[in-house]
Amino acid sequence: MNGCPLGERSLHTSLLILTFVTGLVDAASFVSMGHVFTANMTGNVIFLAFASVGVPELSINRSATALIASMAGGIAAGRIDLWLSSRRRKEWFAVSIAVETALLFIAMLVAWKYNWGTILSSTSLYVVIALTAFGMGIRNGTIRKLGVPELTTTVLTFTVAGLAAESSLAGGTNPRWFRRVASIVMMFAGAIIGVLLLRHSLTLLFAVAGTLSALCAGIQIYRDETAQEAKVLRI
Repeated sequence: MNGCPLGERSLHTSLLILTFVTGLVDAASFVSMGHVFTANMTGNVIFLAFASVGVPELSINRSATALIASMAGGIAAGRIDLWLSSRRRKEWFAVSIAVETALLFIAMLVAWKYNWGTILSSTSLYVVIALTAFGMGIRNGTIRKLGVPELTTTVLTFTVAGLAAESSLAGGTNPRWFRRVASIVMMFAGAIIGVLLLRHSLTLLFAVAGTLSALCAGIQIYRDETAQEAKVLRI
């Protein structure tokens, strides 16, 4: 990362922060929404399979809601890309993350009653699942189009595999080892912090997640403005 141009470095920083946000969101969904993932769809597919054969504490309805909402978010990401196809990637990335931010803050408002020690109603629970899964679906679609190696923000399976299979122990050259390790650490840390935040309230967790997502969108907007100023100065 140290050898990256400033623009790429800020993008990588944003992606690592969003990886942390993924840990927060999946901590919220798994611990407080009935053992469902709203960011990690691989785990959610497995949960749906388990629920379909009667494994306790899992729900077909909750898992299906998350999957459908995530797919809808992916469709929205594609439409955003088409809408802003003539713009630089930092612009449509910032727009996508801004939408994710708005959805996280709406989920925060729906979960506001958690501050008073009450439990979300069934309707509110499904609304929060749908909102967060839709937001993460937009993220997944956007990150897929960005195509930055080892910084997928929601999936670590190939990151862990690459870290091992391409390590010096396996006869490899440890390519992009810093990104891989940083991604694992950020998601791990996000999950831990997420559980700790949940001891206070679900609302607080969504407030932190939304603020961090907003920060990432802001970083992209700021670096775009900085690049424009630098271009003017060069002229």
